[in-house]
Amino acid sequence: MRMRLTAEETEFRASMRAFFAERIPAEIRERAEAGATREPDDIVAVQRILNAHGLAVPNWPVEWGGRDWTAVQRHIYLDEMSLAHVPEPLTFNVDMVGPVIARFGDEDLKRRFLPPTANLDIWWCQGFSEPDAGSDLAALRTRAVRSGDEFVVNGQKTWTTQAQHADWMFALVRTDPDAPKRQAGISFLLIDMRSPGVQVRPIRLLDGGDEVNEVFLTDVRVPVGNLVGELNAGWGYAKFLLGNERTRVTRVGLTKNRLARAKRLAAHTPVGSGTLLDDPLFRARLAELENELLALELTQFRATAQQDAGGAAEVASVLKLRGSELQEQASELLVDVAGPYALAADGPTGVVPEWAQRSIGDYLTYRKVGIYGGSSEIQRTLIASTILGL
Repeated sequence: MRMRLTAEETEFRASMRAFFAERIPAEIRERAEAGATREPDDIVAVQRILNAHGLAVPNWPVEWGGRDWTAVQRHIYLDEMSLAHVPEPLTFNVDMVGPVIARFGDEDLKRRFLPPTANLDIWWCQGFSEPDAGSDLAALRTRAVRSGDEFVVNGQKTWTTQAQHADWMFALVRTDPDAPKRQAGISFLLIDMRSPGVQVRPIRLLDGGDEVNEVFLTDVRVPVGNLVGELNAGWGYAKFLLGNERTRVTRVGLTKNRLARAKRLAAHTPVGSGTLLDDPLFRARLAELENELLALELTQFRATAQQDAGGAAEVASVLKLRGSELQEQASELLVDVAGPYALAADGPTGVVPEWAQRSIGDYLTYRKVGIYGGSSEIQRTLIASTILGL
């Protein structure tokens, strides 16, 4: 197995690096580097720039804006985007609902939704989790009952990320409560968030933000034409979607940035007669994380190469699990570099650096990466059964 980029791939990396540096406004990249991205404005602006240059949805079919790239090129594209501190295209649009519609939707759905989804004219949110159905999605209770040319939807979704910005929701709903298997009675439905009966309530998180929400659906009428694919086949579409999500959340480039920042800041943090970076225990911890990240990147590189060759997709669980753990550990490392300043989340800027004020919030926020997209416990179970054969 080759572990180095070819000449063509090296040239491709250079072209992506130049594009992000030249085409994405510096002020947007600077805000992202400081952890102060303006939502939704910066995300919308970046995605529309990318879309104008044919780079917003490279994983889609070519006829709908995708690029005929190899899996390795797609990995390079995402890695360089992270290293350049460019806000990623909205994952709900690019990696989740877009590929599902492109693969399973009819031509009418594709024409209606794919172009505005690529350009972020539609902001999507994901309506999967419910109060009693998180990692066990098959337990969902939200019902959709056929009434003429419409479905009438009743139920509740929770932990719905950025629903406060969303124009539309793609949702799993139960359309056959009498199916012999719970998974067999679920459909994939597109719901206009402006419909009567849709109510969004924010959930206040540990970091003080309200990124996630509860969404209540009360007698919401949805045209039958908004059904993706076949009735009661939504479970298969959801598995396809989650495979894309689990690979994407590896975020090697993001963790590289965090470790590089920790190293820079530690070099300017006084400890005794030197700096924190001189401390052997800190250096050992940092080196261990860098080695673990390198191992993850090589695994991801191998997986993407296998994907091009038609290899199995089970490794997505490995990438998701280890990527989540390293993101959490990198955020914890930055809190430790900040030291007591991490507790001064509302401290005076002239005394407490802004990065230190944000460090504890980031640490708390990144506890979620081991939960969404399938918790770490679920990923270990999948690895045991599909890879290890236990």
